[in-house]
Amino acid sequence: MRFEIGARAGLARSGIITTPHSIIQTPVFMPVGTRGTVKAVSNEELESFGAEIILGNTYHLYLRPGQEVVRALGGLHGFTGWKKSILTDSGGYQVFSLATLNSIDDDGVSFQSHIDGSRHRFTASMVIDIQAALGADIIMPLDVCSPYPVDEKTSFSDMTRTIKWAEESFDRLGQICSSDSGQSLFAIVQGSVYVDQRISCLEQVLRLNPQGLSIGGLSVGEPKDDRMNVLVKTLPQFPEKLPRYLMGVGTPEDIVEAVELGVDMFDCVMPTRNARNGTLFTRFGKMIIKSARYVEDPRPIDQECLCPACRGYSRAYIRHLLSVNEILGLRLATLHNLYFYLDMMRKIRVAIQEDNYIEFKTKFLSEISIGVENL
Repeated sequence: MRFEIGARAGLARSGIITTPHSIIQTPVFMPVGTRGTVKAVSNEELESFGAEIILGNTYHLYLRPGQEVVRALGGLHGFTGWKKSILTDSGGYQVFSLATLNSIDDDGVSFQSHIDGSRHRFTASMVIDIQAALGADIIMPLDVCSPYPVDEKTSFSDMTRTIKWAEESFDRLGQICSSDSGQSLFAIVQGSVYVDQRISCLEQVLRLNPQGLSIGGLSVGEPKDDRMNVLVKTLPQFPEKLPRYLMGVGTPEDIVEAVELGVDMFDCVMPTRNARNGTLFTRFGKMIIKSARYVEDPRPIDQECLCPACRGYSRAYIRHLLSVNEILGLRLATLHNLYFYLDMMRKIRVAIQEDNYIEFKTKFLSEISIGVENL
């Protein structure tokens, strides 16, 4: 994997990540395909929107269909038919989100499947083995994502385990993969909202020579001011040469603000999950399409949007489809939200390249607060 910065606007940067499967323009939003698919959309539709990289999740793919099935069918690229880049998360977030089903010790995580209750064990080395079988371009080490709120002592313990597991992960990848395997391992920086812990974690994982840095443990319920404080005070310590991935963030506003601070990569289930619940993202804010106000509304979601939903369907029809649980409604809503996010990232990159990012950000944040009644 290679990362090159091509343009800057203040701290914001636009660049290119090159993997064996695609060239990725940054800043980039990566649609989440937890189980090997971005829900409700096809590979061809994602490509038509400009997606160059999607996510898969090690925990879920390990449980079903299993990494050996995926390996036998050519890794995730062969299994899913997605020809461009793939990033796999380690399952560390599931340790956090499914906390009632697992127990953590210094050597790994023991957990019950949320599917059938069967018992399993993840170690840092095993998670690397699974991701090697999955064949993703960019992979993540097992980490501990602290909940919020969390006391300083617990956060420090979680951060220490994250570093230990990172060391084991890099050792394991070196044992099982050659330098030209095509898989790039990032390191994850933890430490909750404690800036000193995060800087300490960063200093220690940099000794492992990661090919990118992930910022974990944010967007887990902490106040936005705390998250921004962490980013403002820690990002200047990150090496310029490595891509910076803010995991699990987030809203359009959060992304625009984090780009200004120098973040390069984002992922979040928000555009797809919100779509399935009837919440649509627009340039003037969120539209709750199931609202009764749209029952006879013949207009598109946004007449300036070029997504398939806006080009051919009315608000009234999409509302109807979602209200009666028709699959087409889920698809159209999801297509719209993904298009909005990917088009937003395109505009972000152009603004950086033209060195007018502050103007773009100011206009974007002003418009998105206007309210969808003005669409």
